[in-house]
Amino acid sequence: MRIGELAARTGTTTRALRYYESRGLLPARRDAHGHRTYDEGDLRLLRQIRTLQDFGFDLEETRPFVECLRAGHPEGDSCPASLVVYRRKLDELDALIAELAAVRAKVGEQLARAESARDGLAAEALVPGGPEPVCELGGGRR
Repeated sequence: MRIGELAARTGTTTRALRYYESRGLLPARRDAHGHRTYDEGDLRLLRQIRTLQDFGFDLEETRPFVECLRAGHPEGDSCPASLVVYRRKLDELDALIAELAAVRAKVGEQLARAESARDGLAAEALVPGGPEPVCELGGGRR
């Protein structure tokens, strides 16, 4: 198949395919007229690349999976190098999840503080002679 058909079948662009070729992830075969040609194996490689990228893997991280498929394995993740990349990605994701959990905790603390302060002001406003509520958006009094 030609480059346009491969791009259409995988939902990518011909520019991306040329880039993958330049990075050595797709073969650079040409027909007698100099046109790029691809086969079902290339389609499989590209689907592996795209799936991994959808999961957040960068392009270079897909290389062991592509090489595993090229070596004739039925799946791109059946080789030891692919498993190493999976483990590294899981470690990276665990670190990001921990970081997000810490940020979430801080936002929760800020929310609790803000609600407590708001409730305190509302209680003071109910006391005769207490402060009047101020609209923070407009800067004036309600």
